[in-house]
Amino acid sequence: MNVLMLAGELAKRPVVTLGGEAVGQVKDTVFDAAGARITGFTLAGRGLLAGPLKQSLPWSGVHFLGPDAVMIPSTDVLEDRAAVVARSEAGHGQVRGARVLTDGGLEVGTVLDVVIEGGADGRVVGVHLTTTDALGKKGRKVYLPAQGRLSMTGDTLVVPGHTAGRFTEDLGALAKELLRGPTAGSAPGEGKTL
Repeated sequence: MNVLMLAGELAKRPVVTLGGEAVGQVKDTVFDAAGARITGFTLAGRGLLAGPLKQSLPWSGVHFLGPDAVMIPSTDVLEDRAAVVARSEAGHGQVRGARVLTDGGLEVGTVLDVVIEGGADGRVVGVHLTTTDALGKKGRKVYLPAQGRLSMTGDTLVVPGHTAGRFTEDLGALAKELLRGPTAGSAPGEGKTL
């Protein structure tokens, strides 16, 4: 498994070609919640007075998402900003601040951020959230694996119910939980102490 990172931490991460040319920096991460994948990045120039760039980076143009930079083959992969943002229409809605429901209708928290696996895949592998009483204690910040189908409608993110009992308290523990693979039948909070 590659390094796990929060989408919110990608802002200002440099975008660099394999030839070493600095293209800009990540402004925002664009993703499709229904597909649980990054669809691209909007970009900004580098430096204090630099603003948004007219071109954005589709995920198909990413060579590798690393812990310190987003690597691309060349500037030829950049596309019009509107085209990259349009790819997220299937998963429309503001993800941060959305309430999290299980597919069984249990509200388990509010989204703080999404967890992305670095590398060449762009998968959303988890959700960082503040908990409701359904996970043992209201207001606790935990990570929930996003294994299985996610769906986003308006201000609600729906996760498979079997993942609710598999929350962890840090990214390292989330990585271990993801390596275990999906398991069905866990009850929310089962085996977890808050």
